[in-house]
Amino acid sequence: MEIGYFTMPSHPPECGLKEGHDWDLQVLRWLDELGYQEAWIGEHHTAPWEPNPTPDLLIAQALMQTKRLRIGPGGFLLPYHHPAELANRVAMLDHLSEGRLNFGVAASGLPSDWAMFNVDGMSGQNRDMTREALEIILKLWTEPAPFTHKGKFWTVSKPDTMFDFLKPHIKPLQAPHPPIGVAGLSKNSDTLKLAGERGFIPMSLNLNPAYVSSHWDSVEIGAAKTGRKPNRQDWRLVREVFVADTDEEAWKLSTGDMMGRMMSEYFLPLLGHFGFKDYLKHAPDVPDSDVTVEYCAKRNWIVGSPATVAEKIEKIYDEVGGFGVLCVFGFDYKHKPEAWHRSLALLKNEVMPRLKHLGSAKKAA
Repeated sequence: MEIGYFTMPSHPPECGLKEGHDWDLQVLRWLDELGYQEAWIGEHHTAPWEPNPTPDLLIAQALMQTKRLRIGPGGFLLPYHHPAELANRVAMLDHLSEGRLNFGVAASGLPSDWAMFNVDGMSGQNRDMTREALEIILKLWTEPAPFTHKGKFWTVSKPDTMFDFLKPHIKPLQAPHPPIGVAGLSKNSDTLKLAGERGFIPMSLNLNPAYVSSHWDSVEIGAAKTGRKPNRQDWRLVREVFVADTDEEAWKLSTGDMMGRMMSEYFLPLLGHFGFKDYLKHAPDVPDSDVTVEYCAKRNWIVGSPATVAEKIEKIYDEVGGFGVLCVFGFDYKHKPEAWHRSLALLKNEVMPRLKHLGSAKKAA
């Protein structure tokens, strides 16, 4: 099992945009120094608690300041980008990365973002746009002949050479393209079926393990359509993680600090508005009112001393049937940077050696 990082990025609303950006950059440098495998950076446009509409600006800077860490959007919200422009931008980023770029894509789930860009998310238009945009991007990267794609949402041409030397020439460094990751939330997720169908990296967002095990079913359903054999080593699970020297200290620094604040002020109310609190429950008969920060910390988060955290990760691993990469959910601890750095370091240096045996027997589905 490997470890990575997934950040929305999350910052409290009073945090300045550059201040938040600088914290994210610092954490990415730490991850590289500590030997984490990868980091994924989210995109949102209308959420003060998720204030980064341009993950590629952070990624470009981070690539210049790191040596080994694979970094990518997690993901670019495809309905809000012209596919030809994004294809060129991602290809350029791949060259800047010297082949360390991952390309995460997403359909966007915030109604306020839908409203800003006039996308009808209630009818699933965002998902249809995502599929079409991705098809165009991949075609621009892999189809050598000129073509015109006339789709439902975009018409894009790859023109033939004009005036002897003008022609589309920007391709990713990684052939045929950077690894593509897609994140899923809901049960029987269409997005994760797409991952299985196309061989993309499936990512399950931070939900109750009892719920997440259904996500691999979606990957397998999609893979069966195209005769693929999905590998559990490719599956990323995003979890809230805080490691400290003792269970008591970890509990205090998580529930009693920024993790608890973000959950109580933003994430839990947001899921409540969408009717999504079920995704956090260990059993369907748990009332919504019981789904509190403390409930999530106890049932869903991975919080505690290195021994406790190792035990909890192994339990989740067994519950879902195995996965390949644990992605730590990113929070803003710039007021206590040493505590967040220590948590990341303890996970890598004290927890992971206790889990070396995981994965040896479950590499394939």
